[in-house]
Amino acid sequence: MIIDTIENLEKYATLNPLFPKVVEFLKSHDLNAMADGKYEIEGNDLFVTITTTKGKTPDEAVLETHNKMIDIQLPLSTAETYGYTHRSLLPDTAYDEEKDISFAPDMVADSYVTCQPGMMIIFFPHDGHAPCISGNPEIRKVIFKIKA
Repeated sequence: MIIDTIENLEKYATLNPLFPKVVEFLKSHDLNAMADGKYEIEGNDLFVTITTTKGKTPDEAVLETHNKMIDIQLPLSTAETYGYTHRSLLPDTAYDEEKDISFAPDMVADSYVTCQPGMMIIFFPHDGHAPCISGNPEIRKVIFKIKA
């Protein structure tokens, strides 16, 4: 997991060959002006979803992992807190290959970190994360999905 400001994403561009395309997209698009939806950048290897979703309490947020994709998440409208537990500490649960996701619904995260608008968080396949924790009823956010 990496947490930093969006302007520093370029410093992490060497971690994945598709990260520079995320940087390009961020430089050429006003995320706040874009409608909610899915936008393909490199087919299924790199796409972005802009969504407005319900804020959750830490008890409501469910830990999830992905096998094939890296998430870069950016809160737009309000601060968003994420639960974190390393994948090695999560139980084996059913994996949905089509959606590239597994959930650990009966687990509580080991730790929490909060991103403000203007920040980003990167989750790799070994990072169990529980998103959308907020005291606000809605969160508008961006999720880049990048092939690991």
